[in-house]
Amino acid sequence: VQLQASGGGLVQAGDFLRLSCTASGSIFSSYAMGWFRQAPGKEREFVAAISWSGGSTTYADSVKGRFTVSRDNAKNTVWLEMNNLKPEDTAVYYCAEDYDYWRLIHYSGTYSLGSWGQGTQVTVSS
Repeated sequence: VQLQASGGGLVQAGDFLRLSCTASGSIFSSYAMGWFRQAPGKEREFVAAISWSGGSTTYADSVKGRFTVSRDNAKNTVWLEMNNLKPEDTAVYYCAEDYDYWRLIHYSGTYSLGSWGQGTQVTVSS
């Protein structure tokens, strides 16, 4: 499956952004989807994930209550809505898919996920 992420930009602290990730080339509804981010000089970290049906979601503690992940299988799209953005949210954001929800939410770089999008830059100024 090919993933295309978009929606990043330069915003001020407290602002809102919505990232999108559109999939093609496979049966989107078969996969759990996740969002990750990587700040300069830091490891890629888990942000949020949603199960294939949308019935389960998981968030990193750092974004819980501010970010919301959702999906529409008919549109082959997953979104990450980011509210009350903070300077520490500045990073390149990536979407990823995997057949296993557990592998997404526990990902730490020690195994490969199904596929990744190309990343979209989010910069939050103070």
